[in-house]
Amino acid sequence: MKRVVVGLMLLVGTTQRSEAFCGFFVAGSNEKLTNNASQVAILREGNRTSLTMSNTYKGPPESFAMVVPVPVVLKKEDVKTLPADVFAHIDALSAPRLVEYWEQDPCRPPEPAMSARGSLGGMSEEGAVPKSGSAHGVKVEARFAVGEYEILVLSAQESGGLETWLREHRYTIPQGAAAALAPYVRSQMKFFVAKVDIKKVQRDAQGTVQLSPLRVSYESNEVRLPIRLGLLNAESKQDLIVYLLSPDSRFEAANYPNLFVPTNLDVLDQVKKNFASFYAELFDATIAPRQGKAVVTEYAWQTSSCDPCPTEPLTPGDLVTLGAKGQGTTGYHGQWNGNDYAPWVLTRLHARYDRTTLSDDLVFRTASPIAGGRAQWNGQSADSGAQPSTDVNNFQARYIVRNYWKGPVACQSPSWGVWGGPPGGSEPPPVAARGLAQALRGKVALRAVVRSAVPSLGLPGQPAPHHR
Repeated sequence: MKRVVVGLMLLVGTTQRSEAFCGFFVAGSNEKLTNNASQVAILREGNRTSLTMSNTYKGPPESFAMVVPVPVVLKKEDVKTLPADVFAHIDALSAPRLVEYWEQDPCRPPEPAMSARGSLGGMSEEGAVPKSGSAHGVKVEARFAVGEYEILVLSAQESGGLETWLREHRYTIPQGAAAALAPYVRSQMKFFVAKVDIKKVQRDAQGTVQLSPLRVSYESNEVRLPIRLGLLNAESKQDLIVYLLSPDSRFEAANYPNLFVPTNLDVLDQVKKNFASFYAELFDATIAPRQGKAVVTEYAWQTSSCDPCPTEPLTPGDLVTLGAKGQGTTGYHGQWNGNDYAPWVLTRLHARYDRTTLSDDLVFRTASPIAGGRAQWNGQSADSGAQPSTDVNNFQARYIVRNYWKGPVACQSPSWGVWGGPPGGSEPPPVAARGLAQALRGKVALRAVVRSAVPSLGLPGQPAPHHR
């Protein structure tokens, strides 16, 4: 399988709270900087990688910056700012989802048979800028402005020189920065520095600034996320969610164990009150046997559809925003006319790590198709976990609240186990588990709320209500 490696970022800034890319913060003041959650989108098309980073900022008004190890000297045309909501759509689409079904009247006439691949509702399945020169072995290779960012591209001869350069330019950096930077300097990587002009951004009522997501694009044989840098700012565990997009295949970790979160589990009604906390407990239980040293696949699906759909599928325009080379009606992976285009594959990978777990950078490779977490037309689960698929990817983390029939049974041969929307009403949309890094843990006992048996997690399950 082809391996893909992308350089990841370190943030330099004056923030008390930040949701950002994996990397470390370097401040313009003595404020302590922390980070506990990161999202990054990686679009891979041939050997071209487009890497999108999203950041929020809260703290004093001094300017701050982000530093990203990259394999080449970036040019202005390689760097773009994107709409602030670019991650909201892809997160909602791929997040674990909770659906609710109602058992239908067991005495009603049977519905016409449908394909086993049809589903209950939703869509059908498819898938301060220095001068040029060199100081301490640090050279400014390029300089330009994009949106609220002033961009520098640096090269460095040794990590201690880079650390000194940052300090001399009034950035307070974490202890151990030189050691963390050393592998990237030895690999002759460049350092993309995006300094934020705080005068060009606005704060909300809570003092938080939503910076424009940054997308950088370059040619590379591999894609590597240097998560080691992020540990410098970690107070405890960090959540990393990576969205990988490719015209051809899903992705998995090449240098860590890969796990699939249990899916298609029936859960009790009370999970609706705190779905994010429920899923956080399930995720923690999934990685516990590996002591957290694993990467979990939560979603792998063709971009042209979703089932069920917490939000609309990705469009060709979404892919272009994230870096696809779509131009007019043609441009990538065949014809592209309106919504008629060859679907890509969206993979969502999730890691929760600290210094003792994922101590090496993440490297990704392509992987064979999988399916799982789907429903049949009558609401019964089609599969109980990740299964090999012949050609398309249709895997998702999906959980079900079932409302069993409690009405009268006015026939001699009732047909139980047919599921649909609520009596006399429309089926509610699925609920997506969002903000998983902030989800309260220790509030949900899996054994008490999971109705399905999950032997791998030691969950015995609970019997369905006795009304047969």
